[in-house]
Amino acid sequence: MSLIGLDKYELDTPSLLIDLEIMDRNISAMADYYEGVRVDLRPHVKPHKCPIIAHKQLEAGAIGITCQKLGEAEVMASAGIRNILIANQIANKQKLHRLMGLARHSDVIVGVDSLKNARQISNAASERGIKVNVAMEISGGRCGVEAGEPAVSLARELVKLRGLRFRGIWFHKGLGRYKKVEERRKAHFELLRPVIETKDMIEDAGIDVEIVSTGSTGTYNISPEVPGVTEVQAGKYVFMDRVYKALEGLEPFDYALTILATVISRPSRDRAIIDVGLKSRGSNYGALVLPLVKDMEGVELIRFSAEHGHLKLESPSRELKVGDKLELIPSNCGTTANLYDEYIGVRNDSVEVVWPISARGKAQ
Repeated sequence: MSLIGLDKYELDTPSLLIDLEIMDRNISAMADYYEGVRVDLRPHVKPHKCPIIAHKQLEAGAIGITCQKLGEAEVMASAGIRNILIANQIANKQKLHRLMGLARHSDVIVGVDSLKNARQISNAASERGIKVNVAMEISGGRCGVEAGEPAVSLARELVKLRGLRFRGIWFHKGLGRYKKVEERRKAHFELLRPVIETKDMIEDAGIDVEIVSTGSTGTYNISPEVPGVTEVQAGKYVFMDRVYKALEGLEPFDYALTILATVISRPSRDRAIIDVGLKSRGSNYGALVLPLVKDMEGVELIRFSAEHGHLKLESPSRELKVGDKLELIPSNCGTTANLYDEYIGVRNDSVEVVWPISARGKAQ
């Protein structure tokens, strides 16, 4: 049965909905900002994992995309996207074979932070008569080589490897704990100072640094202010979620992604149970932020079990009966999208499109 043309409240639940008008506005708002700055946008696709949405971002002016996993990059390349940064390290033998195949059919750039791994990639590329683009990750507390002389020393070795093409550096550090714009700006500038100094040191050593990639939705209009940054990896702006919307300075972007749920029980006058549990709402990196009930006052999600969401009702703005449907705004759009096979795109409450979430579940 085709879903096209159905009213969204006729859909089975749980379903993952995109308000297409809001998503398009989010994409346009980000594109408009980047038209006026000297820095490029390379959106991260891990929040949506959908080639159609990635193409929309590219059509709006993005220079390429960022992926977290090799599997995501393979899906995007199969959909005709060529300019791909894999912001991660690829080290095991099977993945190296896959990376070589990907490199033949796309302009992929892969992260490195050690000479051993770089040699692995170079040797695999040389055996096939190709060169693989690499960008060195500068440590932000996760992977990465330390800024300064350790990074310069590694860069000197990278440019000697005949199977590699050194493209530049990248850096990531989450700043979600800084709710205020000025606090976030100060922290971001401080974190990037050694990164830019490292870039200058590498260039002083006679090595070209074409790319300095960094940032997120939370710093979309801060990263471009840092001299030396060439591109920004904002991602969540396309949908937004409850955690990011709580950050000051992201007012141009609104909630586009929701989970449609059904009330399945009313155990008491002040409680209701819905059919969205932990298995269908996603996680939020341990933060104690639960999804938000959309467009309803006096209704609060208080906890989840595996298949159930528990609502507290306190003078709700509308009475909830068994069988009624409501929408939830995810805490984290990326971990939520990874649980579903498809997006149901809605305009004026009517289903317009159904898009597969082709890169979901790509743990490899």
